[in-house]
Amino acid sequence: LIALSACSGNKSEPTKTKSVESNNTMDMVQIPVGLNIGERAPDLEYPSPDGQLIKLSSLKGQVVLIDFWAGWCPPCRRENPNIVNTYHQFKDKSFKNGEGFTIYSVSLDKTKEEWVNAIAQDKLEWSSHVSDLKYWSSVPAALYQVRGIPASFLIDGNGVIIAKNLRGEALGAKLT
Repeated sequence: LIALSACSGNKSEPTKTKSVESNNTMDMVQIPVGLNIGERAPDLEYPSPDGQLIKLSSLKGQVVLIDFWAGWCPPCRRENPNIVNTYHQFKDKSFKNGEGFTIYSVSLDKTKEEWVNAIAQDKLEWSSHVSDLKYWSSVPAALYQVRGIPASFLIDGNGVIIAKNLRGEALGAKLT
């Protein structure tokens, strides 16, 4: 069962994990790519509303919330003010494993108009908004095994997952 506080879909395929060498010479071990805490988040590269491809890995060095959401999802829209407030509170902060905080928003919208309108209405001011506009057939959602939204992954400056599905005050508490 999906919690009532999430919009859900049923399209998702499991992904294989693989080991990769860390680009950080300080790391002495390989960190596997996967979806569990302690694993390196799979890289994503999808178009922004203006068609520019944005890679998740381009945000390396910052703490990043990978936020799966959609303009048509009421629980997502109710969570957006918290995400906006948290963004403003932490965007310029220094962390143990990252400098600054940002969001990589992955939309499961079907139309560019719906997506862009929701970004504007909710004042989602960060620059990393991406979508393949495939609704529940979204490739990044399938890669991250997202079956309900909102869904999120918090990664450190090295791209390692440090928390999942933080909502409300829990996101700010984790960043603190």
